[in-house]
Amino acid sequence: MKKICLSSFVNSIITATYITGVAFIMFNGDKIFGKIDSVVSVIAFLTLFVLSALVVGGLLLAKPIMNYIDNKKKEAVYMLIASAGWMLLFFIIAMVIMLIAK
Repeated sequence: MKKICLSSFVNSIITATYITGVAFIMFNGDKIFGKIDSVVSVIAFLTLFVLSALVVGGLLLAKPIMNYIDNKKKEAVYMLIASAGWMLLFFIIAMVIMLIAK
């Protein structure tokens, strides 16, 4: 179980880092790319949305699903819950940082 918890922690750290990078790009998009008022910006946003779902799904759901298919149901559920717990912890840390910075 310790190995599963460590694996879910690593995947959650990578996910949080990815989310931070995407948020940074979206927040500073006008500064980085300039003002874009066309259908291209909507296409880019939707493509990023789909890519983000793929990346986060792969990081947080792929291993639990593979374990479940391999009939390791207990490990699959534990890893999914551990990943959700780590992401909740990172969310709480982000909220605390926002409150302190405010």
